[in-house]
Amino acid sequence: MRRHSNGNGNQHNRQIPEKTMLCVAMLAPAAYAEEVWKITSLDWQPYSGADMATQGNSIQKLRELLKREGITLQVDFFPWARAKDVAKSKEYVGFFPAWPEEVDKGFVASPAVDQSEIGVLKNSASKVTFKDVDDLFKNYTVGIVKTYVYPQDITNAAKKYPKNTDGAMTEESLLQKLAKGRHQTAITDPSVMLYLAGKQGIDNVEAVQVLTKKDLVIALRDDEENKARIARLQKILANARK
Repeated sequence: MRRHSNGNGNQHNRQIPEKTMLCVAMLAPAAYAEEVWKITSLDWQPYSGADMATQGNSIQKLRELLKREGITLQVDFFPWARAKDVAKSKEYVGFFPAWPEEVDKGFVASPAVDQSEIGVLKNSASKVTFKDVDDLFKNYTVGIVKTYVYPQDITNAAKKYPKNTDGAMTEESLLQKLAKGRHQTAITDPSVMLYLAGKQGIDNVEAVQVLTKKDLVIALRDDEENKARIARLQKILANARK
C-alpha cells in the first residue's frame, strides 16, 4: 500500500509541472503579442512612399523606433487630403509625415520624428534672385502644392500676389509645370522634387535656396482612446533624442 501510495504521489507530482508548462505555453503568445499601430501616409518620396523598399526614409525611422518598444507599424497610403481625412477613423493612430502646420483640429502633434526642408527651386533656364519670400512672389511666378499647409510667410505672400501664384495638386504636377516652364520657381521640399526629377529623368530643375527646416511629426488623433498612445510615443521620442 505504501508503494502504491508513493507511486500515485509521484505521478501526481510529475503532472503538476507538465500542466504548468502547458498553461505557460498557451499564455505566452498572448502575453508577448506585438501591438499594432496603423497610420495613413502619402507618396512623398524619399520620406514616404508605397513603392519604396522601406516605404520611405521617415517611415522606416518611425518603424524602427516603435519596433524597439514591441510595436508593429502598418501604413496605408493615400493622396494627402484623403490621408488626413481617413486618419480620423479609430482604425488609425494618425497620419505621418506632417509639418506642424498640417496638424488639423482633432489631432495633436507628436515630437519631431524626422526633419525636412522647405526651399525654392527653379527651372534651369530662369535666373532667380530675391531678398525674401515676399520679394520672390512679387517678381516671379511661384508654384506651390495646393494641399500643403505652408508656413505663414509663404501663405501670406501667395495671397498677396495671386497672379504670380500657381497651385498644383501634387508634387509630380508641380515638377512637371516647373520643368516645362509654366512657372519660374517652386516652393516645396528640395529633396522631394529632386528625388522625383531623378526618377523621371528630368534634369532642368535645380535648388536655389533653403528657406527653413521643418520638423516632421505624427498627427495623432486627440481623443480618449489615443491618450495612452500619445503619452507612450512622447516618451519613446524623448528617449530617442538622448
